[in-house]
Amino acid sequence: MNPLDLARARPGTPFTLTFDERRIEALPGQTVAAALWSAGITSWRTTRDEGRPRGVFCGIGVCFDCLVTVDGRPNQRACLVPAESGAEIRTQEGTGHDG
Repeated sequence: MNPLDLARARPGTPFTLTFDERRIEALPGQTVAAALWSAGITSWRTTRDEGRPRGVFCGIGVCFDCLVTVDGRPNQRACLVPAESGAEIRTQEGTGHDG
């Protein structure tokens, strides 16, 4: 049985945001991380020194592995930021700051 059926949950109308110029669908109440995972995207940051891929690790905003750039603002924790219609999410490389 679907967990939504068990909880009698009825998600709101899906909306779209973009990730690295790719349109993805999200549901009201999802975080950016949840929307990315739902779209099959599991990595959206690279480490400063070695460029290794990162995504969600702790899922509660403690570890900072899930940093993304949201609407031009770097260092946003994808596990805490609510997904919003029309948001532009980008892979964050290193510190997220140019130069």
